[in-house]
Amino acid sequence: MTTAPIPRRAEPDVRRQSLIAACARVLAREGAAGTSVRVIAREAGVSPGLITHYFTGIEALIAATYADVDQTVRAAMEVAVAAAGTDPRARLDAFVTASFAPPIADRALLATWIAFWSLVSARADIARQHDDQYAAYRARLTEMLDACGVAPDRLRLASITLAAVVDGLWLELCLSPGCFSAQEAGVIARAQIDSLMPPPK
Repeated sequence: MTTAPIPRRAEPDVRRQSLIAACARVLAREGAAGTSVRVIAREAGVSPGLITHYFTGIEALIAATYADVDQTVRAAMEVAVAAAGTDPRARLDAFVTASFAPPIADRALLATWIAFWSLVSARADIARQHDDQYAAYRARLTEMLDACGVAPDRLRLASITLAAVVDGLWLELCLSPGCFSAQEAGVIARAQIDSLMPPPK
């Protein structure tokens, strides 16, 4: 059995994605200050000209990489949600605890995020992108909390609270995995969710 060749029209997307992947690796290893077209080209094994063919410059490539990493994280969360079935609380628990398992709980991914965060105060476009991505994450949490019966007037602060707890646990789990386990992070997060739930009728 032979592998079917990739259609020629798909090649630009494959090449573009390979440059994004190389950019993510460079950001994780070198930080934002050490990321340039030349370094990314060397990482990807291509000429610098190929990068400028697909992106208007390093700024556009970094922005595309930020969006791609965010999409990867969202996709992993949604896979966990889909596997949890139809119960709203089970789906919320799965969405939250997905952050404590691969591919999200990963030190290389953390290093890439740190590079992005370092650009938030320096680049208005990255700041807007960060705000949009965080708003989308909170909106998904809000939707799930609403499905669990949290009162409408409590949804906004509940989603902010839960997002902060998850982010803090994820950060410490990536930085110091010996301090607590992913399972313990899940216990803490679910306890926070319990505190946000409406009282039983």
